[in-house]
Formats: sequence, structure tokens, C-alpha cells
Amino acid sequence: MKAWPHGYGRRVFEEIDSTLNEAARIAPTLAGPEWIMAYHQTAGRGRRGRVWKNPRGNFSSTLVLRPEGPPEQAALRSFVAALALFDAFVAVTGRADGLSLKWPNDVLLNGGKIAGILLESAGIGGGVTHLAVGIGVNLIAGPPDDILEERATRPVSLLGETGLKVEPEDFLLELALSFDKYETQLRTYGFEPIRTAWLTRAAKLGEVITARTATSETVGTFETVDADGNLVLNTAKGRVSIPAADVYF
Repeated sequence: MKAWPHGYGRRVFEEIDSTLNEAARIAPTLAGPEWIMAYHQTAGRGRRGRVWKNPRGNFSSTLVLRPEGPPEQAALRSFVAALALFDAFVAVTGRADGLSLKWPNDVLLNGGKIAGILLESAGIGGGVTHLAVGIGVNLIAGPPDDILEERATRPVSLLGETGLKVEPEDFLLELALSFDKYETQLRTYGFEPIRTAWLTRAAKLGEVITARTATSETVGTFETVDADGNLVLNTAKGRVSIPAADVYF
């Protein structure tokens, strides 16, 4: 049995409103990073506060961190989490075939979304005192169609794509170990090794994609992710750096 990563707390709930809500409640009392996992959420949520329905057997967790540095550096944990998820999938399946990372915060399997990441932070005076890294994984089933956004990447599940059934707590251990590895790398060497590793796993790198914000839509060739984690597209009007957007293939 692999050992739990040193220095990380762990809380597992049979049922809770939301692991992100629990993270907000306990964050001020924590002295170090803490993983929160729930077998069932009664009020799970996704991006932009959308209701997120997750059947029992899927994976729902939040890691609470006390990051150092400015907010833009704290946000780089989405790349750390994505790499950790990638490695966790490899650990539980024994293969990396079909896995890729979609900017800024999704993991794909055979072209479908199998996992997502949601960051929420709290701070004082422009700094980040606590960061919650919410992670959802379709271990046994994807979400129902009625909660999917228009043009959303089709959801897939680990069970459906591979035939493998993985227990949430077993996945949590692999994820926590992988996250600790990449978090240590980020703190020691900065973002560049993380950026390089992420790009080697990136979906649609070198291909034409669409990045949409609330006010604009940009179509271009996915060239890279820059030193700040921004998406860089080569468009008809030149290179464009995009800090936040929804990406469509």
C-alpha cells in the first residue's frame, strides 16, 4: 500500500453539501494543505456556480492550499492539478493512451472530458490566503445532458472507456501523491518545468481551436502556453495571448 503524502491532511465524507463549501469553512483553521473528498455531494457546483450532479461512484474532492506569491501564481495550480490527474489516471489504468489535457482546466480521454478542475480563492489586500482546487472525475459515469453547456466537450467516464472500476479513495491516493510531486516541482523550480510537461500532454497543440470569452471569440492555431499560463493563438491578425476563456475544438 502506498503511503499518503507527508504534510497533507485528509478528510473523507460519506455525504456533504460540497467539498468546495467545506474548503471555505475550514480554510481559516488549517495550518497546512488538506484534501477533502465526498462520496456524495448534495449541492455540488461547477464553473460559474452551475449545479453539478455527480452520481455516487464518481470522484469529488477539493484540495485546500495556502499558496505563496501573487494571485496569478496561485492560479498556476490548475496546471499542477491537470498533470497530477494525468498521472493518477496512468497509475490506476497502467497506460496513458488516449489521455490529453485541454486548456485551461480539463482532462480528456479519447477526446471526451473525463475530469475538470475549478479554482476558488480567498485573500486580503490583493493576496491569496487560501486556494481551493476543486476536482471532479467521471469514474463511473458522465453528468446528465441537461447540465451541460452548449458546445461542451462530450463527457466520458473511466468505466465506460476502459471497463475499469476504480474506487474514489484509491483514486484520491494516487492524485494526492501526484499533486505533491508537481507542487514540489513548482515551488522548487518555478512554472517552466510544469509548463513544458503540460504542453507535451496538450490536446490540439498546433491545430486550429476557438477561444471564447463573454465578449469575444478568437479562432487561431494553438501555438503554446506562455510563462504566465496564458493561451497563445496564432490568428489572422497575429499572435494573441488569452488569460481566460472557454476553448472549443
